[in-house]
Amino acid sequence: MLILQSEDKNFLEQYTEFRSKAAAMAADVEPVVKNIISSVKQEGDTALQRFTEQFDGHGNIPVSTDEIQSAKDTVPADIMDALQEAFKRIETFHRKQLQNSWIQTEPTGEILGQVVRPLERVGLYVPGGKAVYPSSVLMNAIPALVAGVEEIIMVTPGSRDGIEPVILAAAEMCSIQKVFQVGGAQAVAALSYGTDTVPRVDKIVGPGNIYVATAKKLVFGDVDIDMIAGPSEILIVSDGTGDPEWVAADMLSQAEHDEMASSIVVTTSAAFAEQVEKAVQAQLADLPKREIAEKSINDNGAVIIVKTLEDAARISNDIAPEHLELFVADPWGLLPSIKNAGAIFLGYHTPEPVGDYIAGPNHVLPTGGTARFFSPLSVDDFIKKSSLLSFPQSALQKVGTNVMKLAGYEQLEAHARSVKKRLQ
Repeated sequence: MLILQSEDKNFLEQYTEFRSKAAAMAADVEPVVKNIISSVKQEGDTALQRFTEQFDGHGNIPVSTDEIQSAKDTVPADIMDALQEAFKRIETFHRKQLQNSWIQTEPTGEILGQVVRPLERVGLYVPGGKAVYPSSVLMNAIPALVAGVEEIIMVTPGSRDGIEPVILAAAEMCSIQKVFQVGGAQAVAALSYGTDTVPRVDKIVGPGNIYVATAKKLVFGDVDIDMIAGPSEILIVSDGTGDPEWVAADMLSQAEHDEMASSIVVTTSAAFAEQVEKAVQAQLADLPKREIAEKSINDNGAVIIVKTLEDAARISNDIAPEHLELFVADPWGLLPSIKNAGAIFLGYHTPEPVGDYIAGPNHVLPTGGTARFFSPLSVDDFIKKSSLLSFPQSALQKVGTNVMKLAGYEQLEAHARSVKKRLQ
């Protein structure tokens, strides 16, 4: 694991090199993704079937309603109970995000307002492959349900044995009407342009691998997307207090996602940094996903030693991490210094996994520094707004002259005449 000290004379060079590693891969996969999108767009189900057989080893794309509805019968009762509790907490949190339409009548008689409507049909991408993620079904679908989306379509990579029952049980819990056993860039293309089997959607949400992220980037404009999500990230700010074993465990909670995941500690204590590094190595020894986590830590893990917590906050804001833990004695005192983060976990007893599953806030978060301008997935992602304007003649007369002045200044005579004819 890389150890950096902010006081070293070559710190900036090392830090810049470390930061740039994460961004290098997308250019390599883009030609492959473009070809997949083009093929699905032109050939529809024929290409979709071909790519699904090539990449996933099967050709069974649609999932029957009976299979979705019966899946919960094979899921252990305690897992279903946990999913139900998570559902309630996530729904309660997201209901607070609901926006209402509004109309305001001015003294002049003009009426101005905004109509808030849900999207009609959205596509939900649930990642597969390295793990099974029923939590991603809940996190993507519940804000859409709260927003009032009419139809939710789910795609997820499958296998010859089908989709894991717990994924289908979570889908049924979220009233998802259609499920397709297809993943990768081909699934994104099918949702974007439609095939005879897969309906075209208005928006695609949900994280995936680099092929999925690149595909979402390329189809944006033909369809809306939530964000371009990359590998998982955690940054932990430490003042040298608390238990280094906990920090090591939190680092590994992200490292076990995949080899490209990033786990960083920024601390004011060199001694604490050493303890964390030793704890990471010790905990790796019996981790079931050791191979994945170890490569992630070796390639993308780092401990950065700084002089002050303000220095730590500046580095955190520069990285703009997906998950930020303030593992310090006074997390609320440090919070005003934090500008960029997908989700902020305050205090020793708020580990990142509690946000992944059951706290309530969404775990679909901006990555790769995009927390500088992106927000977590929310109800806002599943609505659209229309402005309302209604002017009686008397109100138009009050503003019409200024409209014509501005239109004239911009040399848009037809605009000016549009108003002038009504005022004559």
